[in-house]
Amino acid sequence: MKAEDVKVMIADESHIKYVDTILSTIAAAAKVRGTGIAKRDPEYVKTKIREGKAVIALYGEEFAGFSYIETWENQEYVTTSGLIVPEKFRGLGLARKIKHQTFMLARKRWPEAKIFSLTSGAAVMKLNTALGYLPVTFADLTHDEKFWQGCEGCVNYEVLQRTGRRYCICTGMLFDPNQKMCMEAAKRELKSEKKSFWKRFFKSTND
Repeated sequence: MKAEDVKVMIADESHIKYVDTILSTIAAAAKVRGTGIAKRDPEYVKTKIREGKAVIALYGEEFAGFSYIETWENQEYVTTSGLIVPEKFRGLGLARKIKHQTFMLARKRWPEAKIFSLTSGAAVMKLNTALGYLPVTFADLTHDEKFWQGCEGCVNYEVLQRTGRRYCICTGMLFDPNQKMCMEAAKRELKSEKKSFWKRFFKSTND
């Protein structure tokens, strides 16, 4: 199997059938790592797909990866969430491709928004760093209660509560479009992918 055999695209209505597989894959990966993860409602993920706010990877008809975007505080903040690649498809660079596409989609739709990540995964932290995210305190992230309520299903939620939501097992990372160093890092990382992504994006939205 080669990376070029897997298609990474903006998800649409035809991909709703993969939601149960997506969520079970996310839960299984968290269990293996022994880290916490916020529970995601199937209907919520379906809505993100229908709104054109999700990216999926497929090997033929087989699920190979996923992520979606969310907005908070009147679109002042954006998150790229739920990034997952099944074990079978790891080592092909798919996580990087999916992360790039959700990031570019978020930048296109909300160019002034700050993009943040709350993660305990070293691989995601590495991807974030390459795109220009910087480590920040939780106080620098959104204050939207709906976002933090999503942490209630995490096994580490007690830590978040006990510390007054100042820190937890996860690391907060932030991409600020007003920061020159963030923008320069993103441009370097995405230089080879931007044209091909937007060609596919506009095709998918016009279909």
